[in-house]
Amino acid sequence: MEVFHFGAGSIGRGFIGKILSENSYNVTFIDVNEDIISQLNKDNEYTVETVGTNNKTEVVKNVCGILSGDLEGIKKKVPETDLITTAVGANILEIIAPTVAEIIKTRKSSGITRYINIIACENKLEASTFLKSKVEQYLNDDEKNYMETYAGFVNSAVDRLIPPRKVEGEVVTYTIVEDFNEWIADETLIKGDLDLKGMIKKKDLTPYIERKLFTVNTGHIITAHMGVYMGYETIDQAVQDEKIRKIVIGAMEESGAVLIKRYGFDKDEHEKYIQKILKRFENKYLGDSTVRVGREPLRKLSIRERLIRPLLGTIEYGLPNSNLLTGISYALKYNIDSDKESVELQEMLRTKGVEETLKEVTGNSIPDELMTIIKTNYEKL
Repeated sequence: MEVFHFGAGSIGRGFIGKILSENSYNVTFIDVNEDIISQLNKDNEYTVETVGTNNKTEVVKNVCGILSGDLEGIKKKVPETDLITTAVGANILEIIAPTVAEIIKTRKSSGITRYINIIACENKLEASTFLKSKVEQYLNDDEKNYMETYAGFVNSAVDRLIPPRKVEGEVVTYTIVEDFNEWIADETLIKGDLDLKGMIKKKDLTPYIERKLFTVNTGHIITAHMGVYMGYETIDQAVQDEKIRKIVIGAMEESGAVLIKRYGFDKDEHEKYIQKILKRFENKYLGDSTVRVGREPLRKLSIRERLIRPLLGTIEYGLPNSNLLTGISYALKYNIDSDKESVELQEMLRTKGVEETLKEVTGNSIPDELMTIIKTNYEKL
């Protein structure tokens, strides 16, 4: 069995690629990184080190790589390939869409009538549906009809903390991961049969996507932004700070109250879930950078993302939100010269002020009284 996996970075290798290999797939990684692709083709395997309470080292086999620009090389493998996955980052989905479209075109012109499933494993709501909308732009009507019949774009929720670390003395494909992972897929969007050990199928994905977004992503981003502001280099260092920890827990409890109200999650079970997330943040062996986790603040302040979406939930149900508001204030303080979005955000704040910037970035979704609180918090920092 063959699979194309777009993205040979740490998440691709340490999470999705590993699961696919363990399910007897031959994994072809597609990426722009020549060093990684070369190493994959040289070794046809790579090492994954799991760190945390259950430390272990495993070798992932049956892998190779193709550079993203090698369209002919990709097309040669199309006839044997019935699964595509991605871990490229939400912003890159639009960039890989033309290549996915070429794969669809090649299948059609080759007369292939087997189903193919395409799963975008990204921190984005309905990422596969988004990818489908971009792929359609490169297809004619006949090709769109073919895709509609034979290709399933399967939305999924993924969760594993994997810092992009280069390990001294090891090859570039050596990967460090935490000892937790969760991959949930929307089984209603799967075409044909797709059963993978390590992937959970659910008929309604929304509660699990929001649980991850509102808990892991919300807590992670607030830890990162507060950590950067207070001078901490890694997430595990930042979350040990009492001030940061109090705000992070408070924010996850506020967003959790929305989930309990909206989806009927058990309160005690969700509290255990929050405590599990905190333990993951505390994992010192990951050494995950606060600057890395905090990156792309404009995207992460958008209306469907990890700060504003749970805040809007607290407004909808009339629930407390003071810690989420504090987290948003620190997001506005994320000031990193190497981050394009950070530079743009700081320029917007300088020229337009807090209120106008937030209105523009969040789609004017925050009520005036909460906007005032955010502005006051921001000005006190």
